[in-house]
Amino acid sequence: MSTASPASNPTAGLWRRLAAMVYDLLLVIAVLMVCTALFLPFTGGEGVSLGVVGPVVYYFYRVLLLVLVVGYFGLFWTRRGQTLGMAAWRLRLERDDGCRLTWADALKRLAAACLSWLPVGLGYLWVLVDRDRLAWHDRLTHLRVVVELKQQ
Repeated sequence: MSTASPASNPTAGLWRRLAAMVYDLLLVIAVLMVCTALFLPFTGGEGVSLGVVGPVVYYFYRVLLLVLVVGYFGLFWTRRGQTLGMAAWRLRLERDDGCRLTWADALKRLAAACLSWLPVGLGYLWVLVDRDRLAWHDRLTHLRVVVELKQQ
């Protein structure tokens, strides 16, 4: 993690953010595939559906997938301020006050990021026109994605 003050790190642009999201998406999909593979012996190799496993297992599986997604982002954001995809693109998530992110911050950000995707990604595209290069979910959660400066 960079020791530079929050004001010295520039806010990340759209393309770098999207690249980090693609990287994280691939990692999350891999985790979800492994989770799903663990259920296949109980479904006879069929997909996990209500008709195959029944409602209890089916809803447990769905909740487990959600917990894995929330856990991935929540753990990385609260511990390091960045996911693996963000680290690869030298991005970090920070609060306006400079404090470490809490689980409440992470949950709010995930929910707000989903809202930003709903109107055809307009909340993300907002970075292109916003004077501070903030997306809707950045403004809603008082967080921003910054570019970490290279260490000299």
